[in-house]
Formats: sequence, structure tokens, C-alpha cells
Amino acid sequence: MTQDCPLHSVLSVLLSYPEAPLLESLDDIDQALAEWPQARSLLAPLTGLLRDTPLIALQENYVATFDRNPAHSLHLFEHVHGESRDRGQAMVDLLDEYRREGFDLVTAELPDYVPLFLEFLGALAIDGKEAHAEQLLGDAIHVLAAIGDRLARNDSPYASVFAVLRTLTDVQPQAQEDPPVRDMDEALEMFGPGADGVEPLLTGGGLPSPACGRGAGGQGEHVAPIQFVAKPTPGLSPAQPSALEAQS
Repeated sequence: MTQDCPLHSVLSVLLSYPEAPLLESLDDIDQALAEWPQARSLLAPLTGLLRDTPLIALQENYVATFDRNPAHSLHLFEHVHGESRDRGQAMVDLLDEYRREGFDLVTAELPDYVPLFLEFLGALAIDGKEAHAEQLLGDAIHVLAAIGDRLARNDSPYASVFAVLRTLTDVQPQAQEDPPVRDMDEALEMFGPGADGVEPLLTGGGLPSPACGRGAGGQGEHVAPIQFVAKPTPGLSPAQPSALEAQS
């Protein structure tokens, strides 16, 4: 994994709700994936889908795949705790983990949203904390692998993201029970409503551009939504102005 462009960050982008900036940055994503030939090969079905399918069809497919099928939910703890109060506490604990590392959520998504979690792992790698990122991935790989297996059984190209995640940890996934029935009420009461497809852009220091691409001006292009804002480093100014507030 390169420090400037962790693979977790690229996977976070590919697993996010498809928007025009993502499609416009597929060449940058492909260039970033050149660092990992195995991952690039595994992801070919998904990157091919993104290249060859109209945006509206991609968005409809994404909603049908993840939002309308609880077995494919991108909320980790929905597959573990279901309707129990343990789910709310698990999300509080995960949010505390983000904050301990200096990041606040700047999205309406819940803390256990998989693209958000992957972006956090990428941010840890940027900070030189690859071992901690690997530990957290190992903790989550059982659920992630189960989601990927269900996607694969339905011939979804998104299964490729989860196949790559399995190559990034030595932990062997354990079999998971079928996911419980969806009940978001308690989580939404605690954390607020989600906003499918409507999320803020990347900002703040210490975080990679998700596709790790370079624009004409030599600056990393902001390809997909950001889920965190970093704490400001004393004595350093942010790379660019932002409407988002850093954790104080």
C-alpha cells in the first residue's frame, strides 16, 4: 500500500453512490490501481460497469442493490445486531474510534456505513497507522466477506470490492448468520437521517483524494464524497478553504 494513495481509499470511492465526478475520474482510479495488479484485475467487472453504463442506470442499480436489499446493506452493524440496542452502542463506540484518531463525521450517514469505514482506514494509512487499519479491517472482515458473498451469488460487480478487501487481511472470515430484519428507527433517532447520494466533498488536511488522481493543476482531484473532516494541525493552514468545521 502506498502512503499517498491507500487502496482502502480507492475502494471507498468505488463503493460509493455513483455520481458524475466518479465517472469522470475513472482514468485516475485505473492509474491508482496500477499499484495493485491483483486488485485491479479483481475490480475489472466493477470498473467496466462504471465505464459502460449510463449514470442514471448506475444509480438505479446501486439503489436496487444496496438500499432495497437488506442482505446487501452497507451498514455493518445491521448485519450483526439487527434491531437490538446493541447496534446503537456499537455505532457510538465506532464513532468514538473515529474521534480518537482526530476525525469527525461531516455526513448524514451512520458511522457503520462501509464506504465511510474504508475511507477512515485509508486516512489511518496516510497517518502511518497501517497496522491499526489492518486490525480494524480484520475485526470487520467477517461481516464484509458475508456481504461480498451475497453480492457474488447475485452476480453483482460490487462483489469485487469485497473480494479485494479479503486480500488485505490475514484474518479468515467466519460464517455469519443471515442478516436480521432491517429496523433503522433507533439508529436514525440517535444519529439523524441519511441522505442517499447527497454528501459533502473531501476537505481538510491528512486525508487523501479518494481516487488519488492529479488534475491539470497538479492537485489531487476530489472524486467522491468525504465522510470525515480532520482535526487541524496546530500551526498549519488547511490546504484549501472549506465550509466544513474541523473537530475542535
